[in-house]
Amino acid sequence: MRKSSPGEVAALRALWTRLTAGLVVSEGNDMQRTEKEQAVAELVEQLRSTESLIVADYRGLTNADLVELRAKVRGSGGRFRVVKNTLTRRAAEEAGTESLLALLEGPTAIAFVEADGDPVAVAKALADTAKDTNVLALRGGILSGRALTGDDVDELAKLPAPDVVKSQLVGAIVAPLTQLAALVAAPLRDVVGLIDARIEQLGGASAEAETSAEAETSAEAETPIEAETSTGPVAEAADALEAETEEPAEPAETESADSTETEADTAETEEE
Repeated sequence: MRKSSPGEVAALRALWTRLTAGLVVSEGNDMQRTEKEQAVAELVEQLRSTESLIVADYRGLTNADLVELRAKVRGSGGRFRVVKNTLTRRAAEEAGTESLLALLEGPTAIAFVEADGDPVAVAKALADTAKDTNVLALRGGILSGRALTGDDVDELAKLPAPDVVKSQLVGAIVAPLTQLAALVAAPLRDVVGLIDARIEQLGGASAEAETSAEAETSAEAETPIEAETSTGPVAEAADALEAETEEPAEPAETESADSTETEADTAETEEE
């Protein structure tokens, strides 16, 4: 068996190296292709499942800033994710979210609002970070299917929290009811006041009537005494008149007796 020369050995080694390198590159490309497809599939699923999202330019943020921002967004019911524009464009086209395409320029991060999340709270977290760092820029987003500009996101962040809105709504509902109750209660209080005043008035009138009645009773009790005192001479005159009327009755009796005696004398004369 012939021995290979050093040159042949070197050539064989070079060929083997090229073949091995080709296989590694091929396997690497296959792996990258699979990862990209998975990334696009995940983005498509997120875009289809969310109704609201906010796009930001994270250029200039440090890793510590990104970690803190992710925690804030997560606490508000969202998910902050750095994405590649090429993959996101493919996902947006596949998911039917064409309004997102215009926002994919430069380094891009998307805050996806989950189903139980609060878009206002997520926008507030992003706006606070943009204010604190002077680096994060809000490009726009999508709210319930409607496209938003960067200014719209800023206005969204200024809205009160849902709890505050609920309390304000309850206050707005309760306030008219309270006013209505006050309006209804006011006439009742007035009526009660009028009734009390009328009762007091009637009580005063009753007291005055009782006082007047007592005065009249005492006046009537004093009047007969005065009448008896003033009519004393009249009673004496009446008695005198009765006495004078009864005195002439005696001659009548005399006349009757004389008549009887005359009749008796006549009877005696006839008998004689």
